[in-house]
Amino acid sequence: VQLQASGGGLVQAGDSLRLSCVVSGFTLNEHGIGWFRQAPGKAREGVSCISSSDGSAYYVDSVKGRFTISRDNAKNTVYLQMNNLKPEDTGLYFCAGGICVPSAKAMAAKEGFWGTGTLVTVSS
Repeated sequence: VQLQASGGGLVQAGDSLRLSCVVSGFTLNEHGIGWFRQAPGKAREGVSCISSSDGSAYYVDSVKGRFTISRDNAKNTVYLQMNNLKPEDTGLYFCAGGICVPSAKAMAAKEGFWGTGTLVTVSS
């Protein structure tokens, strides 16, 4: 199982970035995919996830209306489009496979299904 995140960078407030998470060793129909982030000195938090069953999505309140998660099953890739970025979005972003139940606002990573991180830095 591998998950490879990419697409981070240094941008200014109001800019956009698109993160990608390429997975191997399983399909997007088998496990939900979540994006998590960790800012310096803060605990890791779940940002968004996409369900394996129907592609429905969950977003933490702070990114609703600005971030969009999507998937391309043929490419085994999940994307996180981030618009109108804010300095508080700065952090190391990870993708992970696991459980995503948007109706319950629940997302959790499965042991051994964490991917690499990609750094997002938003300057004011």
